[in-house]
Amino acid sequence: MLPTSGSTTRKLLLAFGALVALFTAASGFALARLADIHDASHELREAGGRVREALELATAVRDQYAHLAHTIILGNASHVHFHEESRARVETLTRRLREQAQDAEERAWVADIQENGDALDRLYRETLLPAVLAKDHAAVTTAHGRALERVSLIQARAEALARRFDTSIGSFEEHVAAVEHTSFRWALLFLGGATLFAVGVGIYIGNSVARPVARLSEGAARLAQGDLDTRIPEDDPGELGRLAAQFNRMTDALRTHQAQLVQHEKLASVGRLAAGVAHEINNPLGVILGYVRILQRKAEGALAEDLKVVEEEAVRCQQIVEGLLDLSRPGQGPVEIVPLRETCEDVVARLREAERLGQVDVRVEGSASAWAQPSRLRQILLNLVKNAAEAAGTGGTVEVRIAPAKDGGASVSVSDSGPGVKPEDRRRLFEPFFTTKSTGTGLGLAVSQAIAEAHGGRIEADTGPLGGARFTLRLPPASAEREAMA
Repeated sequence: MLPTSGSTTRKLLLAFGALVALFTAASGFALARLADIHDASHELREAGGRVREALELATAVRDQYAHLAHTIILGNASHVHFHEESRARVETLTRRLREQAQDAEERAWVADIQENGDALDRLYRETLLPAVLAKDHAAVTTAHGRALERVSLIQARAEALARRFDTSIGSFEEHVAAVEHTSFRWALLFLGGATLFAVGVGIYIGNSVARPVARLSEGAARLAQGDLDTRIPEDDPGELGRLAAQFNRMTDALRTHQAQLVQHEKLASVGRLAAGVAHEINNPLGVILGYVRILQRKAEGALAEDLKVVEEEAVRCQQIVEGLLDLSRPGQGPVEIVPLRETCEDVVARLREAERLGQVDVRVEGSASAWAQPSRLRQILLNLVKNAAEAAGTGGTVEVRIAPAKDGGASVSVSDSGPGVKPEDRRRLFEPFFTTKSTGTGLGLAVSQAIAEAHGGRIEADTGPLGGARFTLRLPPASAEREAMA
């Protein structure tokens, strides 16, 4: 009785091990018969090859004679190189037949072919060709007769060799047929027994392996229908359990990639919208702001307050338009090596001067460099530090930590001591127009992520060491393409 526990590999090894034992006995006999067939077939192929080469030799000699005859007919040396090619072919085939000759008589015939071939070549070069060129018809006639005798002798020997080689083929064919007949009968016997045994093995495998495979198949079907939340139980201790774990990791990766594709499509749609209408919106906004500021000089009381509200909302509209334009051109401009600590300190200083940090303690730690567009990189860091300061609030803390990456890139993590990001909001943080702030446009993080991806990097969000949110900008190592853009 086969065991029903253990890994999938052990089960399959036990099941198929018995089949292997059965087929080993059959293989021993089959291999012996196949070796016999192989040897006979090899001899058969060699004999066939010798026949072909003997017949090819006869043909090659006829070609050589044809070019000799053309030399006589044309009365010039235009066929000399063709004669030399045919002669080379004759020598090659003669050498092969000499290597394949199996007894003294065959070797004597091949030697006779070699001797006549050499004599024919000398006759052509030393006698016939000079006579043709000298227009000595009597000498040409004599040389042609001698050449024809040599050609006839070579053809006779080549055809005799072909007949001799052909006689050996019949005996090899009879031997191969007998071995094949015996092997066929034994193969039927072993296949019948193996089929019965395989049925038993199949029943065992069906009971111990088919059920986990069926669960994997059902999960794959649900995944094909678009259910990316599909999970396969990982209770099998063997390979199928590990396969289920890999399947679950694959569905997690697909879910993440689908979310990224949706995000990219949203950014692309917003970028197309921005490229088409943002400039047209900016013009009337500028006019509105201009007239509002002119009216503010003369307005008093409630009217002045109302104009202030109009100005603030118009400025906010301009910020939205600028964000849209940034989405449409996230990667424009040359790259260069940027010192990250210096850039981060400069961003913090500017925000401090603009009174955007309030009473927040901002610390910059670490050092590294990265290939980037300085203005675009500064824009990302400005958004991240400003958001962190707003989340930390008065008396809060923001920590900017810079570190080189093992792959040659770098990372900048911005952590705050604020309330953090709700889990349900975290996956939507980088969507255009999504914001948790009452005064935000929802474009800052979307623009920052688009710029990071244009650099070949990304921004990740999680919980930081200060208890609040942490946004990590990861920049890739330098590449030949990036250096070429510098």
